[in-house]
Amino acid sequence: MRGIILAGGTGSRLFPLTKVTNKHLLPVYNQPMIYYPIRALLDAGIDELLIVTGGNNAGDFLRLLGSGREFGSIHLNYTYQEGEGGIADALRLAEHFADGEKICVILGDNIIDGSIRAAADDFRNQDHGARLLLKEVHDAERFGVAEMQDGRIIGIEEKPSNPKSPYAVTGIYFYDNSVFDKIKTLKPSKRNELEITDVNNGYIAEGSLTYSFLDGWWTDAGTFESLARANRLVAAKHGLILDQEPGIKL
Repeated sequence: MRGIILAGGTGSRLFPLTKVTNKHLLPVYNQPMIYYPIRALLDAGIDELLIVTGGNNAGDFLRLLGSGREFGSIHLNYTYQEGEGGIADALRLAEHFADGEKICVILGDNIIDGSIRAAADDFRNQDHGARLLLKEVHDAERFGVAEMQDGRIIGIEEKPSNPKSPYAVTGIYFYDNSVFDKIKTLKPSKRNELEITDVNNGYIAEGSLTYSFLDGWWTDAGTFESLARANRLVAAKHGLILDQEPGIKL
């Protein structure tokens, strides 16, 4: 299985922090944000990695990460996304890198507490299709939301005003190689993007989508609020109890 980290975009919700750097290079506690998805993939036994980035600061990834040797035995590759066409548009650039193998895709601003190794192993043993990682959240309207019936996902709705469940689709996806054929059939959404939710619903339609629940906490870090939350959660994991400081609650 190969790993793909999507780290493009302009980071407009974090402006002006992103005026001079890519969002995924901002610090989360004591490390650049991009380190967290890299380590999540390595922990899952995935060491062939592709970083998809874009914008004016793409070269900063190469300056920071180089060949990736500080992470041990790792094969690190890079590709460039022109403009902002959505998650599925960024993923389509990885078809050559995937080379027919199964892939694990992780959004570069996703920070997790636990491990995805069990889900990765389950997908390795899955004949075909896709597997999503779900997390129960209190603000499901911010995410893609899985509609459940009899223990199965029967649909995914993107940022619904009235979520049909509390189960958010986290930014961690496992796909077989048919994902690239599915992307080629997509049409741009109202946001003029190729939506990963449409890809996932394509797998649902063919009856090949499975899921796992993500252990531990999970947050994105794409807004000021979620970036601050990610810093607090990671700091607490390292034993620095920030919630004891005045005005800060974990």
